[in-house]
Amino acid sequence: MMDKLAAHKAAGVQEAIESVCAELRYLPPYSPDLNAIKMAFSKFKVCYAPRRSGLDALWNSVGDLCTLFKPQECANYFAAAGYEPT
Repeated sequence: MMDKLAAHKAAGVQEAIESVCAELRYLPPYSPDLNAIKMAFSKFKVCYAPRRSGLDALWNSVGDLCTLFKPQECANYFAAAGYEPT
């Protein structure tokens, strides 16, 4: 699986992949609506905004903010993005 970056479409890429009996597949067009990371980061930004006071403050508060994301909520982000649970 590759995104549609021009370098991934360069001459020889597909041939190199197929030469080892693999199949080249490209990812669908990007959509933030189908990206679990974007959904979670949106919540993170809202929670962090009141704390903005520099890079050191960011790193010190990341751990605290991560506790706001419960396992079921994270699973829901992935489900909403179309990922099947494994």
